Amino acid sequence: MLFSKTLSLVASAIAAVASPILSRDSGSISVTPHYRYSSSAGVLGCKIDTNRVAYWPSNVDCNNLCVKVTSNGRTVHLLKVDTSGGAYDISYDAWNYLLTGKGAHDSPAMGGGIPATFDHVPLSECAGLIKEPEGRLAISAANGMNFFETCGNTKTVLYNIANPVCTRGYDEVCTLAPGANQATCAHQLGSLDSLTSQPVWNIDYGTGALSLAV
Repeated sequence: MLFSKTLSLVASAIAAVASPILSRDSGSISVTPHYRYSSSAGVLGCKIDTNRVAYWPSNVDCNNLCVKVTSNGRTVHLLKVDTSGGAYDISYDAWNYLLTGKGAHDSPAMGGGIPATFDHVPLSECAGLIKEPEGRLAISAANGMNFFETCGNTKTVLYNIANPVCTRGYDEVCTLAPGANQATCAHQLGSLDSLTSQPVWNIDYGTGALSLAV
């Protein structure tokens, strides 16, 4: 009986490890600075405010894209478009603002975790962070289809830009026919041609210098 109970506990532990990482609706965390834009979901950095992004240890999903983080009496709204290995990272500029009340470009600070609270809020509260001309969340047509297909009625759009930092492809909207699993674009889907008209800038940690994301 003891052996059977042990097996049951081991099976439960394995299942817990294998389960998807789920998001809490709110809570207390320690936020740390992240200064290189990325998106495991294929969200295009040239179409959002990359200084307001959350890189958290939870799955990226369309139901929890916008998160409000408060610390030191200050609040930022962030788009949660990437998954971290365990830390509650946020864009360096957002972290710097929560810590000092100033932007990282003009008054860069250095340090570690800041105690904070968070709440998942409707995507409409992050509308000002989306820079796509029609207010849609822009996703790579070549590399973001898995995420795009889970978004249902969320306001998203596919672009023929091959990477999240927007250095490859074409700045053009693609369409997805009913039942299709591949988008149709004016140019070849997934083209790796150089794209220079949609730069993404990082704010370097500790210096505040702007550097082109590559």
